[in-house]
Amino acid sequence: MTRPHGGRRYVALGSSMAAGPGITPRASGSPRAAMRSASNYPHLLAADLTLDLVDVSHSGATTANVLTDPQLGTPPQVEALDGTEDLVTITIGGNDIGYVPGLFVATLPGVVRALPVIGARLRDALDRDAREEALVRVADSLRAVGTTLRRRSPHARILFVEYLTLMPPPGEPAWPLKAKHVDLARHLADRLVEITSEAAAETGCEVVPVAEASREHHAWSGAPWTVGAALPLPGRPLAYHPNAAGMRAVATKIRQHLAG
Repeated sequence: MTRPHGGRRYVALGSSMAAGPGITPRASGSPRAAMRSASNYPHLLAADLTLDLVDVSHSGATTANVLTDPQLGTPPQVEALDGTEDLVTITIGGNDIGYVPGLFVATLPGVVRALPVIGARLRDALDRDAREEALVRVADSLRAVGTTLRRRSPHARILFVEYLTLMPPPGEPAWPLKAKHVDLARHLADRLVEITSEAAAETGCEVVPVAEASREHHAWSGAPWTVGAALPLPGRPLAYHPNAAGMRAVATKIRQHLAG
């Protein structure tokens, strides 16, 4: 099949950690709800390697939105795969376990979490037992993702790209988050790394170890690749998400992985 520009086809899948909400400019023609940046790691990587990019990353996506469920009018992300891909990247799983959503909840005043109806749902995001159950479920979901991507793109290199590290190391503060919420977030992030690695190994995919590479660039560091607690202001990266430096670092890490 002839490519539109004669190059290699690259399909990027994933959640907001791939989409890059708030990093300007917005990707031309992308759904506003996707909050997809033209400076996210898929766009940067495609430019670096002269790839024909199809970026369907979408903020808020879960593994179900990758595999089976439409999201706000957009089809499941796997529908972007036609079998001619040379490269597929995916960053997914955090929304399934309530990782970043839990951080948003933890940032809310305690009085909000104490409200009668909505408070119960908010508190669930910070309930450790509920999060452990979600980790068990996402292990199966990530294996299903790897299996489906490998089947639909049999000739491609398929890379699970880890989440950038958000939390500081143990013992360091992460204002305004409480220590117990930081500990839970760190646990979820570490387990997601392990589960993603296992899923990739079991399904013939690869992993780009972004989490370890970014530990010294957490959101409260002197040279952050992510944003900590912050107001959702226009033109700024969303709280608890990559910034422009983080997206560039991820693109570089993927490029090095491909070259290795």
